[in-house]
Amino acid sequence: MKINGNEIRIGNVIQHQNGLWVAVKTSHVKPGKGGAFAQVELKNLIDGTKLNERFRSSETVERVRLDQKDYQFLFAEGNTLTFMDKQTFEQIEIEKDFIGERAAFLQDGMEVMVESFEDRPIGVKLPQQVTLEIAETEPTVKGQTASSSYKPAILSNGVRCMVPPFCGVGDRIIVDTEEVTYLRRAD
Repeated sequence: MKINGNEIRIGNVIQHQNGLWVAVKTSHVKPGKGGAFAQVELKNLIDGTKLNERFRSSETVERVRLDQKDYQFLFAEGNTLTFMDKQTFEQIEIEKDFIGERAAFLQDGMEVMVESFEDRPIGVKLPQQVTLEIAETEPTVKGQTASSSYKPAILSNGVRCMVPPFCGVGDRIIVDTEEVTYLRRAD
């Protein structure tokens, strides 16, 4: 589907310079001289390189529709992650580097959304929040106020996160997988 250059929004996937790119940042610029344009920061979905590009409203770009399917995470073996299609029970393998540091949040049986283009996986969306246990943290200092004084903690998956002072070892907390931040205590 073709769209004008000034219609590109954050999260849109476009085909540009023989590659697939996702719009990370967009800003519309209207200089005093000349026509208006959209300044778009693009990130390559295959190799992760970034590119800043100007698109005039008269230019058109090809917007790509990605196929999204629900998969279930089965297991990790070495540097490979195995997922199963929930409808057909087919298994696919994706390199751990492809997901990056967020791979630490994968748990057995977790449901994820795999985005693919022409049957090639190009993205894995994890759930927005996961429940994890605090494995290691400093003891609470008596008299310390709760106003925005967070302490470092290591979670059960090995990820470092800042937690409020009232959290201790063994507490189960809910963590945002994109920002890697503490949200609240788990029930």
